[in-house]
Amino acid sequence: MKRTAFFILFACCWVSIFSQTPDTGTLLRQLSDSLNYCIKHRQEYINKKETRIRTIKHRLTNKPQDDWQRYEIYDQLSKEYQKFNVDSAIHYAEKKLELSTLHHKSTELTRSKIDLSLLCSMRGRYLEAEKILQSINSSSLDKNLRAEYYSAYHQFWEYYSISSRDNAYAKKQFALYDDSLIHVMDHSSISYKILQANIAGNKKQYLEAEKKFKELLADEEIGSAHYAMITCGLAFNYMTLNQPDQAQIYFTLSAISDLRNATRENMSLQILAMMEFQNKNLELASTYAQIAVEDAVASGIHFRTSQIYQFYTDLNAQYKQEETKQKAKLRTSLIVISCISFCLILLAIYIVLQIRRISRIKETLSQSNEQLRELNNRLNLMNEELNHKNEELHEIGNIKEKYIAQFFDLCSSYISKMENYQNQLYKLAINHHYEMLVKRLKSTSQIDEELEALYKHFDSIFLSLYPTFIEEFNALLSENEKITLKSEHLLNKELRIYALLRLGLVDSNKMASFLRCSISTIYNYRTKMRNKSRIERDDFENQVMQIGKADTHK
Repeated sequence: MKRTAFFILFACCWVSIFSQTPDTGTLLRQLSDSLNYCIKHRQEYINKKETRIRTIKHRLTNKPQDDWQRYEIYDQLSKEYQKFNVDSAIHYAEKKLELSTLHHKSTELTRSKIDLSLLCSMRGRYLEAEKILQSINSSSLDKNLRAEYYSAYHQFWEYYSISSRDNAYAKKQFALYDDSLIHVMDHSSISYKILQANIAGNKKQYLEAEKKFKELLADEEIGSAHYAMITCGLAFNYMTLNQPDQAQIYFTLSAISDLRNATRENMSLQILAMMEFQNKNLELASTYAQIAVEDAVASGIHFRTSQIYQFYTDLNAQYKQEETKQKAKLRTSLIVISCISFCLILLAIYIVLQIRRISRIKETLSQSNEQLRELNNRLNLMNEELNHKNEELHEIGNIKEKYIAQFFDLCSSYISKMENYQNQLYKLAINHHYEMLVKRLKSTSQIDEELEALYKHFDSIFLSLYPTFIEEFNALLSENEKITLKSEHLLNKELRIYALLRLGLVDSNKMASFLRCSISTIYNYRTKMRNKSRIERDDFENQVMQIGKADTHK
């Protein structure tokens, strides 16, 4: 499933390139994801390569073979190891050389020498490689072998040029073999077409080179070894045209192909590391460079090892410099964070103190509110009492008006009665009815009637003022001493005495005068009632004075 998903993504990227999708950034991200996937599964590709090599080796040990069958197997192993492990490739190339020398096969001997010289060039054994090539008589070679011979020299000078930091003589020789190769190679071969595109690029015919590379890509299988070479050549062409994004796209495609083929001579990944390094993507550059170094060391390819060594040294220096900067930034950040943290701690302490202060203020306000509520309740009670007093005053005012009116009415009635009585006596006197006059003057019936009327009037007025007087007065007496009134009487003499006392008339003389009795009678009644009291005798009359008051009533 993972491989299928990868091929789908890889194919989509390839279609996007040829459909000239304008969103280069998206395409680069997709290709970068594909490359990272390959890096993650790099060991799987290496294992697959090693399995294929073991399968070929297995043919050497398990089957009886003649020398030429072994020669073919050695040739296969040498080619499998060529860009995977040069030392092993050299070992099997030497085996080929031994067999061809033993059997005096000139064509196979020449081809074995050419292959061995190429591998020695890759290993950095340039003197040995040149010596092997010089031992070959090129004039006696057929066209195919001559093409291989020139190709070996061509690569010899290319690798030597890279190892010697672009030695001018080596570069010149490399260019000369371009011309030599182009005349002897099979014009239908993929190698010839790749060389043509490279020569066009070297001659600064960049658009022509681009056209040739793209024509090759259209026919080449995606992910093959030749595909990696073509995309790498096209990427270099775009670098020359100063189109870094396009160059990065094709270097990435080339690197993906190299990784999937377990090709350790992966120049494209090395270039990508340099590009990421220039773009300040040091982490990605370090990852790519690390893989390039590991592959260069594992493969034993000398010119790639020397090439990557200087870059990796620069990368490490830059990485350490960047690490130093990051540490400095981190220290600065830590100092800033520490200062901010200290300020935050101070702020937190201030906030806590303010919260406590506010809490105390709230508590004080709560207490004040409680006191205000209590005062408000008291004020409400006082208002209620004041309203009650106002009502009482209003009622008293009404009573005053009522009883003043009754008082004037009573006085007017008494004056009228006195005038009438005077007229009656006057008539008796002028008519000389002296006996009748004396009889009327001696009679007390009218006075008794008026007193009775006065007492009834007094009782009525008093009970209207103190309607609960009788009940409250009886409440002050023992249970068996309570006063029971006759139905026709409102108050009896004892109650009238205490009614006068309740009205504030404490003088016994005045009481006796009003009630038409002696002072001793008043005294006896008062003493008698105190003795009947169910409370303290001395407090009895004080309690009587409280009858009908608002507080006592409530």
